[in-house]
Amino acid sequence: MRVTEYVNFDAVGLAELVAKGEVTPAELEAAAREAAQAVNPRINAIVETWPTDDEPDPGSTPLAGVPFLIKDIGVSMAGRRMELGSRLAVGNVAGADSSLMRRFRRAGLVTFGRTATPEMAYSVTTEPVLYGATRNPWSLERSAGGSSGGAGAAVAAGVVPIAHGTDAAGSLRVPAAYNGLFGLKPTRGRVSMGPDFDELFNGLAVHGSVSRTVRDSAALLDQIRGPEPGDPYFAQQPSRPYAEEVTRHPGSLRIGVLTQAWGGRRTTTPVADALSRTVRLLESLGHRVVEVEVDLGVDWEEYVLANARLWTANIAASVDQLAAAFDRPVDSSTLEPVTLAGYRYGQRVSGARFVTALAIRNRVARSLARYFDAHDMLLTPTLPELPVPLGTYAEGAEALDGLGWIDRVFDRSPFTVAFNVAGTPAMSVPVTADAETGLPIGMQFAAGYGLEGSLFRLAGQLEQASPWSGRTPTVWAGNRTDH
Repeated sequence: MRVTEYVNFDAVGLAELVAKGEVTPAELEAAAREAAQAVNPRINAIVETWPTDDEPDPGSTPLAGVPFLIKDIGVSMAGRRMELGSRLAVGNVAGADSSLMRRFRRAGLVTFGRTATPEMAYSVTTEPVLYGATRNPWSLERSAGGSSGGAGAAVAAGVVPIAHGTDAAGSLRVPAAYNGLFGLKPTRGRVSMGPDFDELFNGLAVHGSVSRTVRDSAALLDQIRGPEPGDPYFAQQPSRPYAEEVTRHPGSLRIGVLTQAWGGRRTTTPVADALSRTVRLLESLGHRVVEVEVDLGVDWEEYVLANARLWTANIAASVDQLAAAFDRPVDSSTLEPVTLAGYRYGQRVSGARFVTALAIRNRVARSLARYFDAHDMLLTPTLPELPVPLGTYAEGAEALDGLGWIDRVFDRSPFTVAFNVAGTPAMSVPVTADAETGLPIGMQFAAGYGLEGSLFRLAGQLEQASPWSGRTPTVWAGNRTDH
């Protein structure tokens, strides 16, 4: 299969070709590798590829034979490196597959490499010292988002139709918005973190994917959802496959709109205009859309402080474990300034303050749950601004302590984190683009706990109605081609 043909299919479409015998998994993998060789030198989305020995059974699953990439954090593949984007973890090789990796294999995915992440996934832009900045395929001087920025850029550039990512503060939705993709953060407990972890970042982090089409994300979530023995959370299993939800009518939904974010950062004019167009589209589809105010249950400063304590305490524990495992120092030779500042801040978080932070998490979850008693969904911009230039997050960062860095990250992505705290599902949908720059703008929809099905139904409807959904920029020899 030629690359120019390959990039026009989504994952389900490629798997259908394999099932019909029109193409082999090996031919798809060759096309994906050729695409990676063509574009990765310019976008720096993939940090390593490797030979594969997968032999998927054609037609055995909706994704059998599809080329796939995993993020450089959160999922372990036996015999392959997982370095967390950090000099501290260079050379770290997984001894066994994690539960999620086993499910990727059972899904028939052909995993041939890993994608870039910021150090320890501790940012929403992907610019690590270890492997360098990942560039946005729509504008090479701009960020691809984070922390699943490598996944977002690789999918947007046509290397693979879908890729693994994680999300603890918007790390799937931010790259989806920046790269014109679909990205859904599942409900807490929907996908197992086992067996080495019961939860990551105290339940804020989840596994998921970014994709060019809604049906691809739905098909993958069908393959990887469900608990493993010993998991601390259990999300009730859906009544039907998510892949079926994509084609079902969502009905007339009650959707609240939050234009301005918690915390004070104002939504910029291009994004506000895109939100207005999205509201008009929803109304034309028969949904009831009203402006709302949503109470987080705590004030912004208290919210940021609680999250900073959770994040940095987790960072401190991870750093200590890695330093001991590799007998490496914890200093500027192994950690970037913001990670080192977070580590030092986390060392000072007392047990009592940590427990208080967990209580704040509970208050936010209860407050948002009351909102979903009265509304089916909440609509916000995924981000208040267009994709930022590379280096934006680094300006003056060396002077920030652990709290200051979290405050900066939350200020730049104020809409996304609340749903990680609450554990509820949320998605970024590429409904529109900026008229002046052509850059993608994502719209975030959130629903109540366990209600991914309703999000997939609406996303499927929007994909059909929106001219933006499904388009992808492919950077070839300095040119961008829309497919």
